[in-house]
Amino acid sequence: MLRAILIGPPGSGKSSVGKALSRELSTSFADTDELIVEKIGQSIADIFAERGEAEFRAIERDVVLLALRSNIGVVSLGGGAVLDLQVQKAIRESAAQVILLHIGLKNVLARISNKSDRPLVTQDPERQWKELLAARTPIYESLATIVIATDNKKPYEVARELMSRMGLARE
Repeated sequence: MLRAILIGPPGSGKSSVGKALSRELSTSFADTDELIVEKIGQSIADIFAERGEAEFRAIERDVVLLALRSNIGVVSLGGGAVLDLQVQKAIRESAAQVILLHIGLKNVLARISNKSDRPLVTQDPERQWKELLAARTPIYESLATIVIATDNKKPYEVARELMSRMGLARE
């Protein structure tokens, strides 16, 4: 049963927090970016370079919709997955908590700078990240049922805070 969907900008910690949250919930976890890499047999950066963003987004939509219909407990979406209207609809129709991870600029730059695996923020990470965030924040916020900051927190700390905010804190 799908319990939580993690959304947010690149570098916000969706994968690491998702894994920690799935451990806290004693449930399964999937990162849709990892599922895409498994399905296509190429890195996200290579898919972007060889096929373009439009084809990547079509692949991503199919993978995300399948993941949201599965029995995975916690699903972490790629930062841009929410741009697709079908994905937005599926998220809104889900009974899962939709968790928006928020991170400040200083912390995210340390995570995304000089990383070739984030094709939309490789040339000028600060400028590109700010542009992505400005375009996507209204969508993220319209979908989120919980918003949580990940700045200066370890994934397990965020996961435990989420458990409490979801009303599932362990004693």
